[in-house]
Formats: sequence, C-alpha cells, structure tokens
Amino acid sequence: MLFANAEAAVKSSGIEAQIEKVEKIAEIMKFGVMSTPALVVDGQVKSVGKALSPDEIRQHLA
Repeated sequence: MLFANAEAAVKSSGIEAQIEKVEKIAEIMKFGVMSTPALVVDGQVKSVGKALSPDEIRQHLA
C-alpha cells in the first residue's frame, strides 16, 4: 500500500523521483528501521509502521 501511495504522490506532484520497494531485511536494517512499512526520502527515514496516504507522502517530498 505504501509503495502504491508513493507512486501516486510522485505522479500527482509532478516531480521526478525514483521509487524503490526494499524487501530485504538487511537493506531495511541499514536505515535503522525495526518496523515496516517505512518511508525513506533522500536517505532519511520519514515514517515507520504506517502506510501513509498520498497526501501525507507529498508533504515529505516538498
């Protein structure tokens, strides 16, 4: 759900961005994330444990 919402947020905002769904636990742990889903923008964890809405994600992209 978070991935789909991130795609919708990027598309509706008109910005160019690469969206990646990371599923390997070793990669997730590199961000210090202990609960999923998590949103990371430009290497910074923005949300953990919640599937943000597209509107909520857009706020982290601005």
